[in-house]
Amino acid sequence: MAITKIQSESLNLSDNYDFTGTVTGAGGVNTPNFSYYKSGSSQVISNATVTKITYFNAQSYDTHSAFSSGRFTVPSGQAGKYCFFVTISSDATSVNTTNYFQLEFKKNGTLTQGTNNMLRPAYAQFQIFTVSELSVGDYIEVFIYQDSGSSIQLDGNTRTFFAGYKLIE
Repeated sequence: MAITKIQSESLNLSDNYDFTGTVTGAGGVNTPNFSYYKSGSSQVISNATVTKITYFNAQSYDTHSAFSSGRFTVPSGQAGKYCFFVTISSDATSVNTTNYFQLEFKKNGTLTQGTNNMLRPAYAQFQIFTVSELSVGDYIEVFIYQDSGSSIQLDGNTRTFFAGYKLIE
């Protein structure tokens, strides 16, 4: 069906239309965005200590090169709302069902979102998700606390990762 001028009172929404021009003002892109995972040796997490997770060292993608040293920093001109998520895995054989773990997002060094988990023996994996309003230069980092009675090692490869993206507003 060829339409030379669309008028809302005459557009049949049950019909299919082929557009050959350019549609502007619709949609958007979720950039900047990034995803990093652990590759190589594991990071040791000390007992009863809040520890920054620094070993997100392998890049899946990073559209604005805004991730460095375990931290995402909002680039110039990119203030807005961001969605972040992280998955952490541990092969901690000393873990038992009474151990306490807390995974945290910190914005500019201050806790913004945290989660607690009681974990089953021998293997642990958990996730956290948050949406934060960020200004240029603000940064987000991931921290973990555990009280298994001894140090543990975080597992790696794609089972431990940190990713995020800017929301379209």
